[in-house]
Amino acid sequence: MTSLSSLVETLVVKATEKNLIQSSDKIYARNQILGLLEANYEEKVSLIDQDIPDLLEDLADEAVKKGLIEGLLDEREQLTAKIMDVFMSKPSEVNETFYQKYQESPETATNYFYQLSEDSNYIQTKRIANNIQFKTNSNYGDLDITINLSKPEKDPEQIKREKEMKQDAAYPKCLLCAENEGYVGRIGHPARSNHRIIEVPLEGEEWFLQYSPYVYYHEHCIVFAKEHRPMQITRDSFARLTAFVEKFPHYFVGSNADLPIVGGSILSHDHFQGGRYTFAMTNAEEEFTFNLDRFSEVEATVVKWPLSVIRLRHRNRETLIDAADYILQRWREYSDPGADVLAYSNDTPHNTITPIARKRGEQFELDLVLRNNRTTAEHPMGLFHPPHEDVHHIKKENIGLIEVMGLAVLPPRLKDELADIKKYLLGEPVSVADYHDDWVKLIKDKHTTITEKNADKIIEDELGQKFARVLEDAGVYKTDADGRNAFKRFLSHLNE
Repeated sequence: MTSLSSLVETLVVKATEKNLIQSSDKIYARNQILGLLEANYEEKVSLIDQDIPDLLEDLADEAVKKGLIEGLLDEREQLTAKIMDVFMSKPSEVNETFYQKYQESPETATNYFYQLSEDSNYIQTKRIANNIQFKTNSNYGDLDITINLSKPEKDPEQIKREKEMKQDAAYPKCLLCAENEGYVGRIGHPARSNHRIIEVPLEGEEWFLQYSPYVYYHEHCIVFAKEHRPMQITRDSFARLTAFVEKFPHYFVGSNADLPIVGGSILSHDHFQGGRYTFAMTNAEEEFTFNLDRFSEVEATVVKWPLSVIRLRHRNRETLIDAADYILQRWREYSDPGADVLAYSNDTPHNTITPIARKRGEQFELDLVLRNNRTTAEHPMGLFHPPHEDVHHIKKENIGLIEVMGLAVLPPRLKDELADIKKYLLGEPVSVADYHDDWVKLIKDKHTTITEKNADKIIEDELGQKFARVLEDAGVYKTDADGRNAFKRFLSHLNE
């Protein structure tokens, strides 16, 4: 049986190997961790072959045995985050190192910070590895599919404790606030003792950079305002997005829309998401160009994509910002009843934009995805949300920034459900969830030969086609002739 001291000693050695601490820090780090675990040190220890996430799990198990914690998920994470904080430099030192490396290159700086976020177990690499991920072809390019299995399920006792606790704590105000840095956590609010953020001023305002604890793609980062304020898409949004990619030209950055249904899961705090990844939408073909009379020097195109995307390019950032803001203002007030586009219901606004910025060589590029969140009696979840029930069996949640660009984040239930579908397609006796019935019958009718060798690929491809349909539903202007004619009416409106 592995002793607690061996677990601690191995963790200290691993942290040293990853340059979280220096060799001269080992005794200090060991004693700090022993103090957290209320343990004595045994002189006879043996190093074990485990990575940091597994060592932390074992140390949390030891703390449960000793009665230091009850073993609830939040309690375990509070303890393991405190343990890893022993190896972490202070925020000021992390920022100083980041900007020293930024002098070499922006890429060197983000490489350092991303590696630190992984090594410190802030990015949950072990849990992320549980996700099912693959690419599948569509008419719009290779879409990314992720079945999200990384976030652990809360046990009944944890849920009970959360309900019993008074949820009147207002610090930090939300999960994105800067005040999460170093916060020890509480039941219902995640531990952030080992969390660090980087100061990245944008347009004279205090903003910060961090990575997502559950990254959905490479170097999935979050850029957020210091001020806790609701998300809002304005000219300032375009200015900050382009300012960010000017500082970090190897990253893209984008914002969820600022209205319910078409917005992301957190609208209470102004923030962006970015990273070092090329989505299908980034590489999508440009369907046709058009002229912006007021900004004739700006290159403007419509992208061949299931959602309605205007792509703008120009070397001058200010010119591009002005053009994007002009389109936003015209779109906010635009109605076309023949295309089901209404700007308002009474005083409730419906039109907004999901913007994405990147650098291509010397040019700045802005994708403006037109969004509308109107609901109807027939489609109460949103007329330009996935409104058709035949796609709800794979996804009916918000279509936010990540999905807009071509990455499906699908619910964990699909892991077992797809396994059952595979068995059914192979002729094995199994019960398939009722809401998949029509889909499964279509797959079986479409593919005359389904074998153990090709079943997985068939299911993945069909799932990709369903996700493409989800994105088509979310498009304000459809990709058929009527939809493109309606899109062109809006483009003509820009020049009136």
